[in-house]
Amino acid sequence: MLGWVVTFLVIALIAGILGFGGIAGASVEIAKIIFFVAVILFLVSAVVGLARGRRI
Repeated sequence: MLGWVVTFLVIALIAGILGFGGIAGASVEIAKIIFFVAVILFLVSAVVGLARGRRI
């Protein structure tokens, strides 16, 4: 999922350099959304893992 974030950031950088401001802005927003979704999923899985604990 973080690979998608990097992809959209690269697209935003290239679009920004070439002068496509709308595409660059949209790509940055998409990258932000995907990043925060990835962080939330990581935190949820960490909390669930800690709640379950290790059972021997």
